[in-house]
Amino acid sequence: MAKSLYIVNTEPRSGKSAICLGVMQLLLRDVRRVAFFRPIISGSRAGNKDHDTNLMLSNFFLGMRYEDTFVYTLSEARDLVNRGKHAQLLETVLARFKELESKYDFVLCEGTDFIGGDKAFEADINAEIAANLGCPVLLVANGQNKDVDEVISSTQLTIDSFADKGLDVLATIVNRAEDDDPELVRAALTCHNREGRDCLVYVIPEEPTLGKPTIADVAKWLDAVVLYGQDLLSTQIDDYLVAAMQVGNFLDYLQEGCLIITPGDRSDVLLACLAASQSSAYPRISGVVLTGGLAPDKNVRKLVEGWTGAPMPVLVAAGHTYKVARTLMDLYGRIEPGDQKKIASALGVFERHVDTTELRERLSARRSTRVTPKMFEYGLIEKAKSDVQHIVLPEGNSDRILMAADILQRRGVARLTLLGDPGVVRARIAHLGLNMREVDVVDPLKSECFEEYWRAFFEMRKAKGITQENARDLMADPTYFGTMMVKMGAADGMVSGSITTTQQTIRPALQIIKTQPGMSIVSSVFFMCLADRTLVFGDCAVNPSPDARQLAEIAVASAHTAKQFGVDPRVAMLSYSTGDSGAGADVDKVREATELARALAPELPIEGPLQYDAAIDPGVAASKLPGSSVAGRATVFIFPDLGAGNSTYKAVQRAASAVAIGPVLQGLNMPVNDLSRGCTVPDIVNTVAITAVQAQHTAANSRAAVRCEDQPPAPDAALPGELGTARAEAQAEVRS
Repeated sequence: MAKSLYIVNTEPRSGKSAICLGVMQLLLRDVRRVAFFRPIISGSRAGNKDHDTNLMLSNFFLGMRYEDTFVYTLSEARDLVNRGKHAQLLETVLARFKELESKYDFVLCEGTDFIGGDKAFEADINAEIAANLGCPVLLVANGQNKDVDEVISSTQLTIDSFADKGLDVLATIVNRAEDDDPELVRAALTCHNREGRDCLVYVIPEEPTLGKPTIADVAKWLDAVVLYGQDLLSTQIDDYLVAAMQVGNFLDYLQEGCLIITPGDRSDVLLACLAASQSSAYPRISGVVLTGGLAPDKNVRKLVEGWTGAPMPVLVAAGHTYKVARTLMDLYGRIEPGDQKKIASALGVFERHVDTTELRERLSARRSTRVTPKMFEYGLIEKAKSDVQHIVLPEGNSDRILMAADILQRRGVARLTLLGDPGVVRARIAHLGLNMREVDVVDPLKSECFEEYWRAFFEMRKAKGITQENARDLMADPTYFGTMMVKMGAADGMVSGSITTTQQTIRPALQIIKTQPGMSIVSSVFFMCLADRTLVFGDCAVNPSPDARQLAEIAVASAHTAKQFGVDPRVAMLSYSTGDSGAGADVDKVREATELARALAPELPIEGPLQYDAAIDPGVAASKLPGSSVAGRATVFIFPDLGAGNSTYKAVQRAASAVAIGPVLQGLNMPVNDLSRGCTVPDIVNTVAITAVQAQHTAANSRAAVRCEDQPPAPDAALPGELGTARAEAQAEVRS
């Protein structure tokens, strides 16, 4: 079974880093420990880190030291070969690889960048290293600016060369393909590979946003000073325009997304650019580079700084205008660490055009029964994408929501609707440099559904004393409107709370969506992703002091939530004593809740009361509660009250460096989830994915209920006598 893969390109700028991102993401779904290894890097040992290595380590948190990811620089490797020490080079690389192989379940290797000026040397050294490491090869061919025949010819030549050297070419990806129909390239190249070579072939079309530089790239490339627009550095650049004419003539040459290069003392050009960026009569400019190291004089700066928010980035670069323009001609877009838009785009394109299931099966990487945070997050996104759901986000005026929506759209995780004034929201999207044309923006008050929604809400709540005026006012609130969208089937789920309180999210849900049959309360869980497993903690966010009946409901709901997300539920009802060792009102509550939970869900392994150490540590469990199927092996931890749950989850999060995903609400008829007001963009992405998966299960349960409508209900007698009675009594007590 393969434990490694060597990714190698055939020429510069083939988009190999994007392929590495996609493959690493694929691996982390199933493989617990993955190492990233570049035997030879293009840069130097000192100063800036290797770009691709830094990208992988920062994005996937592999827990590796940078120094362990490579052996030689390209210049060092060439020097060794020139001095007749070729064997030493290979032996040293092999020794480092074997060291990583002994520590990790899979080693993903990446070849050189082909920017060292000696293509033949790099091709040979990559092939030799892959052969000596025994790695199958994933070949990345560059299809940019080539027709079908050129792509096939150059790629086939490389495949044949690798095969002659005894390499196993596992798969070939033609990246950045220009052809209008990528399947033509794939079909033609596949025909060339059928003669005795079992090689997977995928074609990924050109994705312009990945190859275009950003303002941040320009600033780094020119070592420029960012004068204005620090928050707009992710803006992409479509073209360059040198401004030397008078303003009246210069404006005729403006194009969408162009970067203006002009001398720093041309204040007229700068002001014209700033004015044009605010005018709907001119295309959007990506930014301005002022050359000669000259910043505007103080009066011009005062004028610019008087604008409410810089409308575009302005940089100051050393060197005369021609030199700066010529330097920028050599700049190309790269996926920088931290550029979540480009990373999301790269992963989305890879997943759309590469059959990841087929590739994963071919790799035959060793699987682990343990689940790391990255594995959990990847599986979460994959589950959400398997049956795309429609999620409404009421907080369309939140920058974090907009940035998360951009990532969710790029990854294809969910269909999204944002609530808010479309003009304001779209302007904010443009200001942030996002591209969300496929995301709907709805103003509740101007929606064609507003009248229907507030009248339906009035009918639901009129017995509670609500007036038509109150109903109309409440439905103008985006959270109420979004909740009603879910209720009326216009959306499958809702996520809110980044700028509002938990109460503002839950109250409309309780009034409109209501709780599931058999559930009297809404509760929550956190997925606690440790280094080698994922646990479920509940309730850590909603119910301050649940009674025994409520605690039983929380336990059953938490077990079902765990199962939905691939965690085998073994439920521990936590207390300050284990088994029969303690007494007191709090312990009695947990003991009673355990019995009620067992009656509600006799199929679930539930144990309580348990102390935390007895629940999680097999050694402690063996002494405190021997023979238990849960003690020492628990995956779902139910805390007796909010104080214990909230404190423990935060302690574990900090002390064990765990990733806490949640809170995830449960017990509602339809999925609604609450965000913390301190949530990050990745938190929002995960919560939307969780909501989408919950919506999938809600839909599946609804379909199952429809299929069962014509079948007679199973009698309680089908359960073992006393157990059936206990379950019926428990359910009746809950419903009362």
